[in-house]
Amino acid sequence: MPMMRRADASNLGKFATTLESAFLNVEIMTMFDGLTKDDQDSVRLLAVEGCAALGKLLEPQDCVARILLVIVNFSQDKSWRVRYMVANQLYELCEAVGPDCTKTDLVPAYERLLRDNEAEVRIAAAGKVTKFSQLLNLELAIQHILSCVKELSTDSSQHVCSALASVIMGMAPILGKDSTIENLLSIFLSLLKDEFPDVHLNIINKLDQVNQVIGIDLLSESLLPAIVELAEDRHWRVRLAIIEYVPLLASQLGIGFFDDKLGALCMQWMQDKVYSIREAAANNLKRLAEEFGSEWAMQHIVPQVLDMVNNPHYLHRMMALRAISLMAPVMGSEITCSKFLSVVVEAAKDRVPNIKFNVAKLLQSLIPIVDQSVVDKTIRQCLVDLSEDPDVDVRYFANQALRSIDSAAVAQS
Repeated sequence: MPMMRRADASNLGKFATTLESAFLNVEIMTMFDGLTKDDQDSVRLLAVEGCAALGKLLEPQDCVARILLVIVNFSQDKSWRVRYMVANQLYELCEAVGPDCTKTDLVPAYERLLRDNEAEVRIAAAGKVTKFSQLLNLELAIQHILSCVKELSTDSSQHVCSALASVIMGMAPILGKDSTIENLLSIFLSLLKDEFPDVHLNIINKLDQVNQVIGIDLLSESLLPAIVELAEDRHWRVRLAIIEYVPLLASQLGIGFFDDKLGALCMQWMQDKVYSIREAAANNLKRLAEEFGSEWAMQHIVPQVLDMVNNPHYLHRMMALRAISLMAPVMGSEITCSKFLSVVVEAAKDRVPNIKFNVAKLLQSLIPIVDQSVVDKTIRQCLVDLSEDPDVDVRYFANQALRSIDSAAVAQS
């Protein structure tokens, strides 16, 4: 019955570890041979897992004789699910048969899997590109693997490109500086320009691996223009995805390079027409302040945020208040009191109710940050004034903040 044979195939490797070698070469391998020729693909794909497990138990010569041909045949199996399993298990299978057989027999099999007709097989194979390349010398990797990688970088399936992008940056240390510049940079650039966000984000997420090989100057010269272009993409979801990776880019590129190339974009996003972009940009400023420190933020972020409080568009004024609320805990009490507080209190006189009740919410968030004397002298009075505002929402949030002050005072007494 197929169900019984699937159970056999699934557990054969585990069972074999409990037996003596004499039984392994006779009974177990005979059973294994039968399972690899089963007419049910659900049995054969489970037998693929057995190849790696049994290969580690056999002597090297027996492994080559009994396992290698099975792996090669499975890589050309009529069922894509079996080929998928081979692609998914290939690195382990290579370890089982050894480096020599990998170079002579499994490299051609892997090339076939990378060019398979089924996208699912190419996805699994693409995800193993870096690990498989580690088993080869530089010449073989360039000759056999890179040509397939170039084809996959323009694959019709976004999932294939995404799988490739998630691992391809790891090939840079394997190939070295010269080969990376000659062979990989164009592929990175192609993937960065892919229409699907997951693809180029996988590239951005691993930039540090390439940076260590070719250096920041060449990296920024070749790839950063494409990243900046994505940061201004007409699709807001693409812009949002790039914003969320800016702190990562900042940490990888360094403070000097960030100031020159990406700093202006961060403030530009604060005035984006899409709310999700503006909100992400405000959070971004907080993360940048954490990354580069309050002194840097005082010079490059805070003045521009404070200028936005006077912007004619009320949505931009409101976003400036949002940025202040997020940055205040990072900047600390001294800067909050000397730079932020007076601007926030002045914003309480804004003509737009939405601004005023956001001021009330912001003042409430500042209570744990500043000294009690500042709360009593400045924040409380501003909130009392707002609690008498004609707008019901403004009064609600102001009274809520006043209750927070009273609760904090009771807790301290």
